[in-house]
Amino acid sequence: MKDLKSFIHQLRRDFASHKLEDHSITSDPLSLFEQWMSEAVKAEVAEPNAMVLSTVSADGIPSSRIVLMRDYSSDGFVFFTNYNSRKGQNIQANDHACLLFFWPDLERQIRITGKIKKTSEKVSDEYFMSRPRESRIGAWTSAQSSRISSRDELEQRYAELEKSFQEKDITRPPHWGGYVLAPVEIEFWQGRPSRLHDRILFEKESNDEWKVSRLAP
Repeated sequence: MKDLKSFIHQLRRDFASHKLEDHSITSDPLSLFEQWMSEAVKAEVAEPNAMVLSTVSADGIPSSRIVLMRDYSSDGFVFFTNYNSRKGQNIQANDHACLLFFWPDLERQIRITGKIKKTSEKVSDEYFMSRPRESRIGAWTSAQSSRISSRDELEQRYAELEKSFQEKDITRPPHWGGYVLAPVEIEFWQGRPSRLHDRILFEKESNDEWKVSRLAP
């Protein structure tokens, strides 16, 4: 595109489709999360359960990537991955992390910070067995985040495993499973005109109740 930097500099979009008014805010952030997630699904937002996971390494270097939320409850937000991946290594070194949902069609974000731990093996096993057979083979195939010589190496490894798993159950590899992030802060962001956005912050207190505040945009 001609003069891309100028285009980016001038790029503007005002937000005016929704509001986040005080009377609509409950004392439980999970109920508001469910409402917003339901509205994202109803609006046919692409990958509404996609979220940015940000972790920090042992030497303080941050890293972010998209993962898919597969469950949620009052205990936290669940995703699955390779435990030996960069994110897994970061979590092992530093269990503080952040999730971010962004639904531009609805002009909304949800930011969730907290501590991560592994789910039970039962939860990991049950979800793994619900995956398509091809995805289960893929979990055995990929040493996620490690360097490989070529795409051919990956596909050859997949083909070998596909052959070895013929007519066999594909159980969960020990290096693959679930994590749950237990939130201590949840912020709901609703775009508004003139950049005067609505920001509602829930902070978990020592008695497990949630303190609710409105933040300046």
